[in-house]
Amino acid sequence: MTAAIETADQIRELWTRTYNTQGKPDWSHILPYYSDDIHFRDSIQEIHGIDEFTKMTERLANRSQELHMNVVRVAKQERELFIEWEMTIAYKKRPKSVVYGMSRVTLDENGQIAEQRDYYDLWGDIFDNIPVMASRYRKFMKKKFG
Repeated sequence: MTAAIETADQIRELWTRTYNTQGKPDWSHILPYYSDDIHFRDSIQEIHGIDEFTKMTERLANRSQELHMNVVRVAKQERELFIEWEMTIAYKKRPKSVVYGMSRVTLDENGQIAEQRDYYDLWGDIFDNIPVMASRYRKFMKKKFG
């Protein structure tokens, strides 16, 4: 079954529901909105096709003890959506960490998600939650890139 994204509010509701199912993420309701040819990329990986995308969502669900998404804002212009988010994740035997990010989503002519590019500073957001590492990481980043 395929489904189409039509509004920014619709994507906000779908994404919020994805990550707040008793703490464990569940993508079953949103996968029909993804194209069979989805191209997904983030700071860690690049994935092509709905089968590989589905496997990636299953890996994330299995690795996390708890995962919540706060959708800060969504903007839609024609077939492009920009979603600013704050993801709180607790891995097994680890404290909760907040990852701040943004996703650029491109819809195909049928209103399905054809491309998704997630942007976030994974290491910075993780190290910010480890007292000794936070200041060292930020100092290193400022010295090398600031």
